[in-house]
Amino acid sequence: MTPATDPRTPRLIATDLDGTLLRDDKSVSARTVAALAAAEDAGIEVFFVTGRPARWMEVVSAHVHGHGLAICANGAAVVDLHDGGRLLQAHPLERPTALDVVAALRTAAPGTTFAVETTAGFHHEPSYPPLFSHDAGTIVAAAEKLLHAETGAGAPVLKLLAHHRELAPDAFLDLARTHAGSLASLTRSSPSSLLEISGPGVSKASTLALCCAERGISAAEVVAFGDMPNDVDMLRWAGTSYAMGNAHPDVLAAASGRTVANNEDGVAVVIERILQGMR
Repeated sequence: MTPATDPRTPRLIATDLDGTLLRDDKSVSARTVAALAAAEDAGIEVFFVTGRPARWMEVVSAHVHGHGLAICANGAAVVDLHDGGRLLQAHPLERPTALDVVAALRTAAPGTTFAVETTAGFHHEPSYPPLFSHDAGTIVAAAEKLLHAETGAGAPVLKLLAHHRELAPDAFLDLARTHAGSLASLTRSSPSSLLEISGPGVSKASTLALCCAERGISAAEVVAFGDMPNDVDMLRWAGTSYAMGNAHPDVLAAASGRTVANNEDGVAVVIERILQGMR
């Protein structure tokens, strides 16, 4: 494990979930549960910062302590896990912008299929692959049909998702950023060619920075963990950051330190070392 330079005792730990805090079987190990509780007991807040929607947070909801907050949908939502995932803040993707992104990607990458994550639920085109059988969502004839509602009408759009069956994941992301990067924030966290598209400037980093500012916490007082491209901005923003041993190359380049893989409790390893240093 490569240590990161940490000039002061941290006030907040920000951790991704899948591939980072969670093991590959989506469990939270007993060691990690104990480390999170010990950090909170020591006065260090823990924020879960994830691409997941609020309805997928039950796996960690019991491990959010005093504040109860989590940042979901890559920064598009702040929710209260103590209150069933109640939405506290939304940073939506405006529907006209989402329509422009759909048009750009249909032209640049024929065969792209789309899904839409709103505050009211999940909707996808018939040809969009059933990536998660437990979350089938509502089928719509085309993304354009759902998105043609006037701005402000209907539930806010938290994420547009785009999938391609043939392009490699990083190649698809590069192509999409070339053709639609001026319209929205594009990233990915899946091992498949699935892109996650948020409003311009919306990211894990942007919303984490807002939450920290509300608490008078500076970037220098934050320790962050991640493994995929959607974590890069957060890792660059935080004063101290760790890439998991299983991380994407872009994450390894962005983080100031490295820890062991998610299946080896890499987040807990670092938290235990931080707490040892505080004694």
